[in-house]
Amino acid sequence: MSHRDWALVAAGGLAALAAPAQIVVAAEYLSVEQAQKSIFPTADRFDEVILALNTAQKQTVASLAGPQPPHRSLRSWRAFRGDELLGYVFVDEVVGRQDFITYATGIDASGRLGALEVLAYRESHGGEVRSGAWRHQFSGRQNLDQLRFEADIKNIAGATLSCGHVTQGVRWLVALWEVTLRPGTPPAA
Repeated sequence: MSHRDWALVAAGGLAALAAPAQIVVAAEYLSVEQAQKSIFPTADRFDEVILALNTAQKQTVASLAGPQPPHRSLRSWRAFRGDELLGYVFVDEVVGRQDFITYATGIDASGRLGALEVLAYRESHGGEVRSGAWRHQFSGRQNLDQLRFEADIKNIAGATLSCGHVTQGVRWLVALWEVTLRPGTPPAA
């Protein structure tokens, strides 16, 4: 290799080092079982619930929840202590900025939200949604009027999309509970 060739290789290497690299952080924080026990610590049993909505229910949930980011999957369970229904646990995935955030929350038998748990975060920015102060904003809220992003659920600078999308996802879960699982709700036809 000539002196000129070495200079080009060195310059290319320095340029590659100077280029900003996007760092992707993919972290698993809790298993589903750990999240269930965190949300309903006194439960001794979790029975999976398969939700099958009819067209009218889907439209009602969409209308109540409002605009939604892409969701990837949803699982739900009834939480019991003996024969007593304590509430429901939901594990959902919403897109953050580019990848999915897996989170869980619970709604007790009276319709009150529990704290939010982040099970997995796969983004380079916005991981602050794992902070206890942000997640605990959801605790105790009972209806969609108490789940407005930036009014009731505060944003975190640098995590706007993650905060907004998770909040929208929780609104969807509350609407889903109201339409299909709330005591006295008629079953899907």
